[in-house]
Amino acid sequence: MVVWNLPAACTPWISCLASPLHGRSAWRLPVLLQGVVLAHGRRTVASWLRAVGVGRDFAAFYYFLASLGQRTEHLAGLLLRLLFGVIGVGDRLLFGLDDSPTKRYGRKVQGAGLHHNPTPGPTDQQFLYGHLWVTLAWIVRHPSWGTIGLPLLALLYVRRKDLGQVPARYGWAFRTKLELAARLVAWLAAWAGFLGKPLWVVVDGGYAKAPFLKPALAAGVVVVGRLRKDAALRDLPPSSPGRRRLPGRPRIYGHNRISLAKRAGQPRGWQTREAVLYGKRVRKTYKTFLATWAPVGRVLRVVLVREAHGWLAFFCTDPTASVAQILEAVADRAALEQDFHDLKEVEGLGQQQVRTMWANLGVFHLNLWVHTLIELWAWRQPKRRICDRTGSPWDKAARRPSHADRRKALQRACVRQGIWRWSHGQPLSRKIQTLINSLIQLVS
Repeated sequence: MVVWNLPAACTPWISCLASPLHGRSAWRLPVLLQGVVLAHGRRTVASWLRAVGVGRDFAAFYYFLASLGQRTEHLAGLLLRLLFGVIGVGDRLLFGLDDSPTKRYGRKVQGAGLHHNPTPGPTDQQFLYGHLWVTLAWIVRHPSWGTIGLPLLALLYVRRKDLGQVPARYGWAFRTKLELAARLVAWLAAWAGFLGKPLWVVVDGGYAKAPFLKPALAAGVVVVGRLRKDAALRDLPPSSPGRRRLPGRPRIYGHNRISLAKRAGQPRGWQTREAVLYGKRVRKTYKTFLATWAPVGRVLRVVLVREAHGWLAFFCTDPTASVAQILEAVADRAALEQDFHDLKEVEGLGQQQVRTMWANLGVFHLNLWVHTLIELWAWRQPKRRICDRTGSPWDKAARRPSHADRRKALQRACVRQGIWRWSHGQPLSRKIQTLINSLIQLVS
């Protein structure tokens, strides 16, 4: 069977990821990563192994998935350091954090349970049976393609009532989604704090609660998110410069309650400015002020934005942050939602129906890391190499390449590299080149 290899540029990245694994099994990681990239059809583990020609040794790869699932945090940290070296870092680092479910089938799947379905579809299915993953991704801006999310690490949320399915030897303890998110932030501070750059984490409104916010602030991370319209905000504590402080701990919160609805309904005080949101420069009407909030336990900046359908409230735990930085961070969180879509629709995340807890962790992170490695490989590739829409005149030629375009481009690069290697570097005739290019386009 013919086995295609990934481009030579990917070899040092994969070797870096495999370095902390045991020498007798580390060679299996590049094989699996190649299988994830080259697999077609339903993306089961069997299709991964079939794509790279693994035959009778298939059982050892399933066992390797379980061992890989126990080392995900360390390997994700190496991947993050690798991204810093290839892409580079700016004045601050923005990360996105959210949760997403994957469907499972069968009663013997460890850790699976009923979870809220974010995409009920035409059947209006409010719940689904499967796993729920709290995922962290680095959000970067490509100079030509806009905002891109690079998923790194995920933690599995298991409901308390489903812990009975998990063997006691795993030592699996119940943690809420907020506690898992706080653990991801602590991991981020440990692996990215050496840069000395501000770490920003943008979250959904569901994570704007004390069990997540206070550990995140203790780790030195700036949190940006959506604020409830009935949030119990207070004004700033009274200050008396030049006056001797009274005995006791100084006040943290002000005396007066702040009503966001009243502030948004007041016609005075609105301002306008430009910001780059969702790849476009737009003008936003906003109000901003400082306040105190019990889940944060300190001063934070609040931004009210007037939209056509009403008003929205956002917060940032850094009171010195500008309105443009806050609004752009909130808009860039959409890259993580796009990641979830691409992982499920393009990479086939959730189609690997393995049973054990650690094997599920292994296959989930293989999908995350392949998604990130594909984006990393395509980062400096010219657009004409990533996607050629000359055969689709009805499509917009200026549209940025999708993740599916980048994945197909990597598959084509694998096939071309293999053909060049088999031809021993000999030039091929024009007819043969045309035939090969047609076959590559057909296969990928």
